[in-house]
Amino acid sequence: MGEGGHRAQVAGNQQSASGFRYVRATVEYDGTDYCGFQWQAGQPTVQGELERALAAVTQEVIRITAAGRTDAGVHARGQVIAFRTRWRHSLADLERALNALLAEDVAVRELVLAEEGFHPRFSALSREYRYTILNQPLRSPLARRFACHWPHPLDVASMDRAARALIGTHDFATFGQPPQGENTVRQVLRAGCSREGPFVYFDIEANAFLQRMVRSIVSTLLRVGSGELSLQDFAEILQAAQRSLAGPTAPPHGLCLMRVNYARET
Repeated sequence: MGEGGHRAQVAGNQQSASGFRYVRATVEYDGTDYCGFQWQAGQPTVQGELERALAAVTQEVIRITAAGRTDAGVHARGQVIAFRTRWRHSLADLERALNALLAEDVAVRELVLAEEGFHPRFSALSREYRYTILNQPLRSPLARRFACHWPHPLDVASMDRAARALIGTHDFATFGQPPQGENTVRQVLRAGCSREGPFVYFDIEANAFLQRMVRSIVSTLLRVGSGELSLQDFAEILQAAQRSLAGPTAPPHGLCLMRVNYARET
């Protein structure tokens, strides 16, 4: 933990003049049994589960904000949330109490005091996602919740070369729709495919993402890896900015929000 994180934890035992603390947390979850992150009436959501546990521990009605609204079935290792609370004890005690009450598929990995002005979504410089593919003839019951099974051979080297065409600032309209407004231009900082045994990983980091952008890219990269599309075909599909060219999105369970990056850790 850096110096800033240490200061935040020390300050975590203090309260503002208003009696509220502004808290930031890193959350990990298995999204299989949830209808996405964002709260929905009458539906199981990650936000709903977090707010339920917060209410039980603090005896307050707390609304959280998050770095991203992952879709139904999508997982996270590094989702970031923030909230205000009148909790009077240490943040370490709050973290332990929350993890004791949260469902087994949700956990708070870190909880620190946040600076005023911090916003999980708008303060983020970039987000990192990983999509996992199980590339072997036989399906795996143990991997079924976290990896998309693809039984056919894949040319991962060609997929990696195609993925590198995504790096830079492009109009990604082919691969998704903006969550609001009409701007479909995004900056991809890093993208690539790799293999570890039977698992193929697509890793991507960008300043922001369109709705279902990563899963649409993956479905198109699978066509490259299967020999259906050439590297030139993939580049032309990207440049065309036509949603119909990407085809159906890959299943959600292979996708995981790995990390959200900020200017400096608080």
